[in-house]
Amino acid sequence: MQKLPEPIYVVRPTLPDLGEFKKHLESIWESGIVTNFGPKHKEFELAIANYLKVSNASAFVNGHSALESAVRALKLSGEVITTPFTFPSTPHAISLNGIEPVFCDIDPKTFGICPDKIRELVTDKTSAILAVHVYGNPCNVVELQKIADENNLNLIYDAAHAFGVEINGKGIGEFGDLSVFSLHATKVFNAIEGGLVTFANAGYKDKLFELKNFGYQENSQDEDISGIGSNLKMSELHAAVGLLNLNNIDEQIAERRKIYTLYQEHINAIKGLTLIEPYATKPNYAYCPILVDPGDFGMTRDQLYKRLAEYNVFCRKYFNPPCNELSCYKKQKMRQPPTPVASSISSRILCLPIYPGLLLDSVNQICEIIEGLSNENLFVATCSSTVR
Repeated sequence: MQKLPEPIYVVRPTLPDLGEFKKHLESIWESGIVTNFGPKHKEFELAIANYLKVSNASAFVNGHSALESAVRALKLSGEVITTPFTFPSTPHAISLNGIEPVFCDIDPKTFGICPDKIRELVTDKTSAILAVHVYGNPCNVVELQKIADENNLNLIYDAAHAFGVEINGKGIGEFGDLSVFSLHATKVFNAIEGGLVTFANAGYKDKLFELKNFGYQENSQDEDISGIGSNLKMSELHAAVGLLNLNNIDEQIAERRKIYTLYQEHINAIKGLTLIEPYATKPNYAYCPILVDPGDFGMTRDQLYKRLAEYNVFCRKYFNPPCNELSCYKKQKMRQPPTPVASSISSRILCLPIYPGLLLDSVNQICEIIEGLSNENLFVATCSSTVR
């Protein structure tokens, strides 16, 4: 096993052609409009809604502000049931709105929030469910909508991982009341920084506009404002990056699929490792997560993580620890339902590098290192057992 000559990280941003971006910059400079819903911003919202097959799309400065605004737009209160197996932005968006997150355990196969467990947690304080399409794999959208309808709850989806994902030809952003996408540089599709709220009901459009524009209504000439909002607008420069990256997003996802397929060939042959399969009818291959069985593989997830770093392969433990085990939530006086599945998955999950531009030869090398480490540790374990 040879150390890779250069570090390989779990993700790398996809940037548009610099020459093409300069052309957009020239038109922005010529117009003199760099923010405040300029022509690039408007073009971007329309183009992105069309690509995602959603009825409406509202662009924000980043994904977290979009998620906070989605919670605020629905005027939620009391408690919101969510998953602990997610990035902290998800529960933070609830907490920062003065609402208590209630962490619900996850499904052991999909890693999404478990519908049966949600039913056990609904009370008269519950105002909504905030579910996450983990690794771009859709939640049980049918069952979650049924629970929301039965209990008169709003339903928000954190779709940060799910850009371009579809279920039977329907864009993932059309489900629930509101869906939120991150357009951060690390995501499948990026605008370097940005966020998006999508929705089927056009009635949310004005409220979201007010929330990201100081409370002003779109096209309003009034000096007075009736609501309270922040400054969460996407700039023309970020919209331009988004427009350019949208031109070749299908090619980027196709490249991710090739990389994932190669991992699949290797990982499925290594005892003690389970590659998490995408199951959407149109997946996006956002991540390449594996589960580590220490007994069969010969080492723990944490040991594998450290050993791979020695070979210049830098993976990520998404998501470890689960959010309900973070100090900022453990110390709060709030409902703390048990989440044994989330805790177990969190201790064994590891995301391998995957991004457009990652060489297939490098993927082969990464897999050879993983297999070599497994054989090495299993040999040591066998020798140790024989000595005893």
